[in-house]
Amino acid sequence: MTQKKMVRKEEVVSEEGKVVRRKKGRQEEVKKGAVHFTSATPAKVEEVIGRTGTRGEAIQVRCKVLEGRDENKVLRRNVRGPVQIGDILMLRETEIEARALSKAGRGSGS
Repeated sequence: MTQKKMVRKEEVVSEEGKVVRRKKGRQEEVKKGAVHFTSATPAKVEEVIGRTGTRGEAIQVRCKVLEGRDENKVLRRNVRGPVQIGDILMLRETEIEARALSKAGRGSGS
């Protein structure tokens, strides 16, 4: 009784039984159980602006990008979880900035 491996459209099982992924003319071997990380850019928290989100679950911060194409750029980002000045965030992208917090809050009348 032979076992068939379920693979995606762009993946093929080679003669050795290894799964090979084909992408735009390239072939790369996929190791079972391997972890693939996306590239990230470090940014240092310079200022904690305030809480945001419908329940206040996110914290808006200003952070300075430390490496990469946008080095020394200061961004406004929303962060989930505890954060304080001096922490290092690992950003997946450095082009999109969070909207500024509005002055209007609960019960302000506007």
